[in-house]
Amino acid sequence: MASSDAEDFSFSFPVVSVQELVKKPIITIPQHYVRLDDQQPDPSLPNGSRPMPMITPTIDMTRLVSGEDDDVELEKLHSTCKEWGLFQLVNHGVSSSILDRLKHEVEEFFKLPLEEKMKYKIREGEFEGYGNTPREAGKLDWSDRLYMITNPIHRRKPHLFPELPSSLRNTLESYFLELQKLATKLLCSMAKALKIDTKEMIEFFDDGMQSVRMTYYPPCPKPELVMGITPHSDATLLTILHQVNGVDGLQIKKDGVWFPVSFLPDALVVNVGDVLEIFSNGVYRSIEHRATTNSGKERMSVAFFLNPKFEAEVGPSPSLINPKNPPVFKRVGLEQYAKDFFVRKLYGKTYLQHMRIENGEHNSA
Repeated sequence: MASSDAEDFSFSFPVVSVQELVKKPIITIPQHYVRLDDQQPDPSLPNGSRPMPMITPTIDMTRLVSGEDDDVELEKLHSTCKEWGLFQLVNHGVSSSILDRLKHEVEEFFKLPLEEKMKYKIREGEFEGYGNTPREAGKLDWSDRLYMITNPIHRRKPHLFPELPSSLRNTLESYFLELQKLATKLLCSMAKALKIDTKEMIEFFDDGMQSVRMTYYPPCPKPELVMGITPHSDATLLTILHQVNGVDGLQIKKDGVWFPVSFLPDALVVNVGDVLEIFSNGVYRSIEHRATTNSGKERMSVAFFLNPKFEAEVGPSPSLINPKNPPVFKRVGLEQYAKDFFVRKLYGKTYLQHMRIENGEHNSA
């Protein structure tokens, strides 16, 4: 469910590999990749100018959990989730050896011959697997991805995660364990900031649905014509992004303008998902983002998606609802939330709008 790159899965479409496409020189970009609607210049900027890279907020995990300056860092986390919905996490505690191994294994996976990767291809009517799938009006992103549900364990597709090369599988397992611990600390801190009992937050997400998306963005001779990933917000609780090979491409929409994000060395990027915006009753905001490509360098990333339990209901926290603060969003079971999400086209924050109660007193989108 609810990856940052979830698509409309009600189609039958052949798997297309952009990585294979660029192995031969390209003179003209195939029309199904051309995305001029997403490349319009921002009217607030001078002609021909591009926005400068955005200096996004940073959160120091050590300060957040150590107790030293605890309230200062906690308030910073709270205000960042309200005003930005995204931050770079430093001193996160994920070992550099795991991140180095992950970089190596992801690079090795995308170097595999196409016939090897096609063992994991997206099957008709499904959304997990390797490949590329249509967006709005049948357009394609300039990227190849491998998306898999990884938790609960019994939800893993037998032909996907269990069949990965053992070194990649073992490295991912180690990485997931680290991110699960990290996400638990972050979400408990957010609960504290929101004045929600941490037990309520833990009950909401503990052993919940988790998934991963490994993405490869090949160089594009005309990057201004394509989109690495369609503009969207994540239909998740939290997303933790690791930029594997240090090549930037993430952009966020802040105050109606698209800004490139300049990654700090060794930082992880964390963003608020739609479920967390709903759970906080609009106090925290999911961030609309997209990925671009460049003409000279390939880019690789690994996104880890954290969601509630399948048995949980997606809706505002009962702790935050009272006569003076009525619910802004509907309440629906996670299974139904996922089903409704997957039958819609991925674009902007449209699914969050679908969850909003009409004539609600708060407007956080």
